Parts: sequence; structure tokens; C-alpha cells
Amino acid sequence: MATKKKNLKKSAKTTAPKETATAQPQAAQAQAPQPDPTALTIADLKNLSTILDVASTRGAFKANEMAGVGFLYNKLQAFLAKVAPEQAPEGTADAGATAPATAEGK
Repeated sequence: MATKKKNLKKSAKTTAPKETATAQPQAAQAQAPQPDPTALTIADLKNLSTILDVASTRGAFKANEMAGVGFLYNKLQAFLAKVAPEQAPEGTADAGATAPATAEGK
């Protein structure tokens, strides 16, 4: 009988770590933070800036609305310049290439 008790204790010890080992990854998955679907990213703000530019180019805003749209656009551009300064050289090169084309189109 003594051998049966020892075997039971050994089997109980070997199964316990396996259960906790599988339980830990499940607990880690449950505790992993989920991204907020309503959060705005820098890419979202850049897209908003592009939308404002395209909409104003196509005449989507009335004359009395242009001041507010322009103010918001300038504020958004200043924020993006502060947040992503490493992308400013690329943005400056692109802006320089497109600036004459938009000036010719007007």
C-alpha cells in the first residue's frame, strides 16, 4: 500500500504543474490590453488633414466656413509637426513638389 500512496503523490505533483503552465498563458491572454477602437492615432490625424485639404480644394466649404476650417487645419498641421518631427523632411520635400502644381492649378 505504501507504494500506491507514493505513486499517487508523484502523479498529483506531475499533473499540477502542467495545469498551472497552461493556465498562465490563458491568464496572460485575458490580461493583455485591448486597443481602444475609438482612439485616434497620428495616421488618423494625417488622414484628417488630407481630407480637409481635398474638401477645401473641391469647394465643399462655404466662404464663411473657410476661416474655421483653415484655423483647424493650421492647428492640426502644427500638432503633427510637433508629434512627428522625424517625418518633417519627407513631408517638406513632398510639400515642395506639390506646391507649384497646386499654384498652377488655381
